[in-house]
Amino acid sequence: MADAPVVAVRGEAYRETAPELARFTVTAVARDRDRETTLTRLAERAAAVRALLDAAEPAVERRETGQVHVRPVTKRSGDRVVAYQGSLSTTVTTTDFTALGDLMLRLADQDQVEVAGPVWSLRPDSPAYREVRQAAIADALVRAREYAEALGARVIALRELSDTGMSAGPPMMVKAAYARSGEPEPELELDPAPQPVHAAVEARFTISEPVLG
Repeated sequence: MADAPVVAVRGEAYRETAPELARFTVTAVARDRDRETTLTRLAERAAAVRALLDAAEPAVERRETGQVHVRPVTKRSGDRVVAYQGSLSTTVTTTDFTALGDLMLRLADQDQVEVAGPVWSLRPDSPAYREVRQAAIADALVRAREYAEALGARVIALRELSDTGMSAGPPMMVKAAYARSGEPEPELELDPAPQPVHAAVEARFTISEPVLG
C-alpha cells in the first residue's frame, strides 16, 4: 500500500448558528470635588447595580467585576486637584435573550450608569463547533471520491487527516449608552446576531489504480 496512488484534498464547512451567550458591560461612575464623596457615591451606585443584577437572577448566568478606576482630576495649568472621578465596570453574561433588553434598560435607568453591548457569541464547547468539524471531514471525503471517480478509481483508505484550524466570526456587538430619563419606561427589542463558524481539514486518501486512457 506504500506505493498506492494518493489523492490529497481540503475539506471545508461553514455554518451560521444562533448565538448562545450575550454579554454587556454596565459601568457606574461618580465625580465630585471631594474624594470621600466620590467614593461614597461610587459605592452606592455600584451597590444599586448589584441589587438589580441580584433581582434579575436566574436570567444572569455570570457577572464579573472589571477594573475599578479612581483618579484625581487636575487643571491643565498645574497639579492642583479640582475633582475626583471614579468608575466601576461589571461584565454581565446571560442566555435569556427575552429578558436582555429589559435588564439593560433597567440598569441604564440608574443615576450615572452607562450600559454598552450586547456582544453575541457561542459557548467554547458549543455543539456547533463539533458539527462544523464533522461537516468539513465529510466534505473532504466527497471531494476525494469525486477526484477518484474522475480517474476511474475509488477511495480505499484514509492515510492522513489534519485540522487546519477552526474559526468563529468576531463577536458581534451593538454599542449603546443610555442615560436616565423621566420618560415612561421604554422597551428595547434586540435581534441576536447569527454566529459564523468555519472549519477546514486537509486529508490524504489512498485510491485504487486509476484507469487512464
